[in-house]
Amino acid sequence: MCVIENSTLVDEIEKPYFVWFEDNWTHEDELHYHKKAQLVYVESGFQYLTVNEKIYLLPQNHAAWIPSNAIHKTNSHSEKIKLMIIFFDAPEAEDFYHQVHIFSVPPLLKEMIKYAEKWSQNKEENEDERVFLHALLNELPQLVANSLQICMSLPKDLRLKKAVDYLNLHYAEDMKMEELSYSATLSLRSLERIFKKETGLTLSRYQQMLRIIKSLELLSSKEWTISEIAFKVGYKSVQAFTNSFMNVMQYRPSDFLRNK
Repeated sequence: MCVIENSTLVDEIEKPYFVWFEDNWTHEDELHYHKKAQLVYVESGFQYLTVNEKIYLLPQNHAAWIPSNAIHKTNSHSEKIKLMIIFFDAPEAEDFYHQVHIFSVPPLLKEMIKYAEKWSQNKEENEDERVFLHALLNELPQLVANSLQICMSLPKDLRLKKAVDYLNLHYAEDMKMEELSYSATLSLRSLERIFKKETGLTLSRYQQMLRIIKSLELLSSKEWTISEIAFKVGYKSVQAFTNSFMNVMQYRPSDFLRNK
């Protein structure tokens, strides 16, 4: 379960909505769940989120909707991170609220989330808070209608663990299929078939996702230029990196920096 200040459990709070914002967030890094659904917004830094055996990346100005009772955990490699979390008693009827959603936060929703900070950790009933957050919850499906999914499933087949470890270590290099196959002690054909079945991605797409996720980390750090990042994550040119980034993220690396 997720514990907040004074060891009070989130699910013990009787209010239908509960706001919790803080700088330098330290969240539960063990798998857990709670009855309330939650909206997690990353104002600064970046966050990894594991929900139901899938790994999601939350870059800056992105958010996640986590359904009630979903087994999840979060962790971050950012030195500083500011998360804004709102817990909800979600509607039972609509399918939207029972699914995981990862999305870039549109300006209107961003302003609504930031406005809700005034009620952070307020455990007392407040009519203005209730009405405002009820409106936010109702509008959420429309506000995230074009949500962007950045996720990679964890393979369950133990034979793929070494192949995934190899990819995670060598994602910036030209992929050597024979070495990847050898690391998994599988034929290349079997490796490609099982990998696609387990993760929903081809080996090359998985490598592309790793490169873009790493580039988002580097972009968030503000320590390198776009061209430097392109070469660090394995691309031969800025144009190739930009094309790949747009294919995954649906916008340019420069757009990401502009929205920071």
